[in-house]
Amino acid sequence: MFSKSKMNEPASKPTATETPAAATSAPATPKQSDFKAAAPKAKPPASVLSADLHVTGNMKTTGDIQVEGTVEGDIRAHLLTIGESATIKGEVVADDVVINGRIVGRVRGLKVRLTSTARVEGDIIHKTIAIESGAHFEGSVQRQDDPLNPGAKTAPVSKPNPAS
Repeated sequence: MFSKSKMNEPASKPTATETPAAATSAPATPKQSDFKAAAPKAKPPASVLSADLHVTGNMKTTGDIQVEGTVEGDIRAHLLTIGESATIKGEVVADDVVINGRIVGRVRGLKVRLTSTARVEGDIIHKTIAIESGAHFEGSVQRQDDPLNPGAKTAPVSKPNPAS
C-alpha cells in the first residue's frame, strides 16, 4: 500500500554491469500518478463564545458555534449550541439548534432541540423538533420543509373529513 519515495535517496552511479543508458532511463522525479490524494481534513472544532463574552452584532459561519455568553444580534451557523448560561437576543438560523439556555427571538432550524433548561420567547420554525420536559417556551411552532428559507411554504396539514 505504501512505498518508499526515491526523491530523497542519493542518485547511484552505474555499476560495471549496468550501461549508462539504463541508469539514466529511470525518471528522476516521481510521476503525477505516484501521488495519492490527501485524506480529507478533519472537521474543525466548534467556535466557543465564553460565558464572560458579550457580543453585539450579527454572526455568520458555515461551521459550528457554541455560545456560553450573551449575544445581541442574529446568528447563522451549521450547528448552534446555546449553553445553559447563554442568552441570545435575535434570530437564530442553523441546520441543527440545541438550546440549553435563553433565546429571545425567532429560531429557524432543520432540527431544533429544547432541553429541560431551555427558555425560548419567540417563534420556532423547524423541520423536526424535540422539546424535553421542563423546557419553557412562549411562542408559536411551525413546521416547514425548508425552514432555513424565510419564503418557504409550510407543510400541508391534513384536514378531517367533514362527511363523518
